[in-house]
Amino acid sequence: MTREQQVLERIDRARARKARVKEPRITLSHGAGGKATHNLIEAIFLDAFRNPELEQLSDAASVQVGDARLAFTTDSYVVSPLFFPGGDIGELAVNGTVNDLAMAGARPLVISAGFILEEGFPTDDLRRVVASMAAAAKAAGVQIVTGDTKVVQRGKGDGCYINTAGIGVRERAVELNAANARPGDVVLVSGPIGDHGVTVMLARGELDIIADVVSDTAPLHELAAALLDAAPDTRLLRDATRGGVATILNEVATASKTAIVVDEEAVPVRPEVRGASELLGIDPLYVACEGRLVAVVPAEQADAALAALHGHPLGEGAAVIGRVGDDPPGLVLLKTTFGGTRIVDMLVGDPLPRIC
Repeated sequence: MTREQQVLERIDRARARKARVKEPRITLSHGAGGKATHNLIEAIFLDAFRNPELEQLSDAASVQVGDARLAFTTDSYVVSPLFFPGGDIGELAVNGTVNDLAMAGARPLVISAGFILEEGFPTDDLRRVVASMAAAAKAAGVQIVTGDTKVVQRGKGDGCYINTAGIGVRERAVELNAANARPGDVVLVSGPIGDHGVTVMLARGELDIIADVVSDTAPLHELAAALLDAAPDTRLLRDATRGGVATILNEVATASKTAIVVDEEAVPVRPEVRGASELLGIDPLYVACEGRLVAVVPAEQADAALAALHGHPLGEGAAVIGRVGDDPPGLVLLKTTFGGTRIVDMLVGDPLPRIC
């Protein structure tokens, strides 16, 4: 047995083990979208709430109400700082909820907004957040139809947290699932990655780094609809939030028992984001986006899908970044700019906490 085979066997054995949360207390890593998050979800939440719909671990659940096929999602936003170049927590909350519905192939309809406010939070800042949410909802064509407000004691929160839920209608027959990927499929991203995570990290002012970057937060439902019209057999759509593109591709490879090979030179990254990431010691593949989607489509529909993305303002920077293979199953491989190949594993730790 070669050394490579031994490594692959050890990886298979590790992934086959039942998920466990070994830490006695919750850490920031449990909210980063990587390995710790997946262990937390599978070992605690999924184990307690298990049902066929939840087991799919999709961005939004499919709900049948009479003849209506609906999508239902929920999310919480704890970004720090609340205001950052290109957006704020209010706009982020609306766009993130809209995008989770869009990744299920749904047309977003309505959302809720729950606020947890800390005693002493400036009312002018609250007005600014609410106005931003209203503008984002209007731009996305959704209504905020219900909500809730709670206030916690000074020092018991961090100014403002927002929880949302969203409902959309699934008008297409397409079933989008990570397990649907097949060898020969093509992987696309809708534009440059890493903008949001790097922007928020630099906005905290904790690092002596200056870079001209802004968040990519945007509603993706129209872009997703255009792609699905052009490529009706699309296997999967995901917005690359916590854990970035790398985590999504690992989820796809694991669920579909395929291998995904990514061409590093083909991955679109703005020079400013790449430079800041190098200074921060992080890989842009793991950095969150809030206005980029990842799509896996059949090879024969890839050109049409890419053309549809390029035809929309939010997809002008779209690119084919990789392909789905059959070996080694369950792994993501990166063809580096130096001509080598390395494994791209799921995110470990939390290099950029509180970015959404």
